[in-house]
Amino acid sequence: MQQLPLGITLNPGISFSSFIPGSNAQALASLQSAVAGHENSFIFLWGGKGTGKSHLLQAACQQADALNLQAAYIPLLQAHSFSAAIFEGLEQFDLVCLDDLEQVTGLPGWEQALFNLFNSLRDNGARLLITAHCSPTALEVALPDLASRLSWGLSYRLYPLSEDETIEALLQSATDRGLKLPTETAHYLLKHCPRDMGSLLDILNRLDHASLAAQRRLTIPFVRTQLESELIAARRLHTQT
Repeated sequence: MQQLPLGITLNPGISFSSFIPGSNAQALASLQSAVAGHENSFIFLWGGKGTGKSHLLQAACQQADALNLQAAYIPLLQAHSFSAAIFEGLEQFDLVCLDDLEQVTGLPGWEQALFNLFNSLRDNGARLLITAHCSPTALEVALPDLASRLSWGLSYRLYPLSEDETIEALLQSATDRGLKLPTETAHYLLKHCPRDMGSLLDILNRLDHASLAAQRRLTIPFVRTQLESELIAARRLHTQT
């Protein structure tokens, strides 16, 4: 796919329609509008783990691709694997999405490259979407001009889903995978596992593979056994290391 530099891939199951907005409906609407080119050339999303930041950026890229637009998704959590040179040439793209900006703030080379990219995208009428764990004013940015740029445009705090919304999101994700997840099993996962969506979806992915390998349904007894097996394996590995 042209829009993905350095072999970075998108999760094909992610889309705007698979995002359960909860209290984040306005942020979702603004992103959809921005991708379509109607308004909002710069949007900053911030929030804690599991609030859907990465989901929304990848969904934006998927939507851009469907509109025959060039888009780039850069997960800065992996910034140790590349350099600020990754920003070079991105000004030719219609949409640039930078995930986890806090990973590179405070680093002079990265900050200067980001400042230059911001200006180039603005001059070309492109869209820039950024996520971070905190608001743009709370980021530890050393370059004053960059700090100013990050306060432009729209800024949305993303909030975690309620319990009912999390259950809905789990069931929807299972359906998207072609996986039958009983509602009572979803409630069991929410009670016994980390409650953020990132962790829950990772667990669901592992259960999907285990269910397929064992040819078993995702009943509570099966899920309980799988989770206990994973915990035992993790403890053994910790003991060995």
